[in-house]
Amino acid sequence: MKNVVALAGGVGGAKLVLGLAHNLPTENLTVIVNTGDDFTHLGLRICPDVDTICYTLAGLSNQTSGWGRKDDTWNCLKSLIKLDSLSWFQIGDKDLALHLERTRLLALGQDLTQVTQTLCEKLDVKTIVYPMTNEKVSTIIETDEYGDLPFQEYFVKHQFKPKLRNYKFEGIKNAKLTNETKKALNQADIVVICPSNPWLSIMPILEVENCKEILSKKTTIAVSPIVGNSAIKGPAAKIFFELGIVPSAFEVARIYKEIIKGYVLDTKNQNECDTISSWGIIPFVTDTIMSNESSKKRLAADVFRFAVKILEESTT
Repeated sequence: MKNVVALAGGVGGAKLVLGLAHNLPTENLTVIVNTGDDFTHLGLRICPDVDTICYTLAGLSNQTSGWGRKDDTWNCLKSLIKLDSLSWFQIGDKDLALHLERTRLLALGQDLTQVTQTLCEKLDVKTIVYPMTNEKVSTIIETDEYGDLPFQEYFVKHQFKPKLRNYKFEGIKNAKLTNETKKALNQADIVVICPSNPWLSIMPILEVENCKEILSKKTTIAVSPIVGNSAIKGPAAKIFFELGIVPSAFEVARIYKEIIKGYVLDTKNQNECDTISSWGIIPFVTDTIMSNESSKKRLAADVFRFAVKILEESTT
């Protein structure tokens, strides 16, 4: 069986990761997760993308909201509201326990990779999940209306309504691949870039030192987060327009074209294949909408077979 590394962030990434986990032996899948969304709230270190991936793999995610834990309670949040405290970032009681434990372990001197591994064990997550780096990286959204906004304030507090003028990743110059992520990438036969927001979820991972260099030498496949001219979830299509780009699958492929060998796009974007092929990237068209468990498994199987085919053809 081939070794697969998935790069992921957010709900779209979590869906494909779950599909891959159903298709691959545990020891053959590693997930590297965006930590540019991480922030400190009420004194607690919160890792939204890491938690979304872990809750999804553990079968604990809230399918309705797309974030947090299912069947959570809200006693702490209700008390915060009564205290007129910071309640814009809604944390359920079970979710709160995870953030408390993460913050405690970090304060004891463990790095984020060690803490994530410990929490995965407690959640009974068998798949290997690594943060992209142990260094602190913060995605900052530059807006006209509010100036520079940390990602969670832009995404949650302001519901990604402010116009994005630009974005940056504070701390990225000091960010390094961990020994664990470097080993996983070097041993990978296939790397899958999940259908996450290309700028805000995947780009922070790619900008970690030496990451793009390693990926360019691998059989790296990206899955488009765009269907037609819309994003399945989140602000990706809105950001396209605000950056002066018409949303399309091939524009996402353009972002990754220096590092990918194959690109999976939806049937609604089939007419974009010629452009993608002209860049030396092999396109593969399928239904990319993951609306239920079976569609997640099916897409993951399609992506894996496509990647294996490219890998085998490149070695013959």
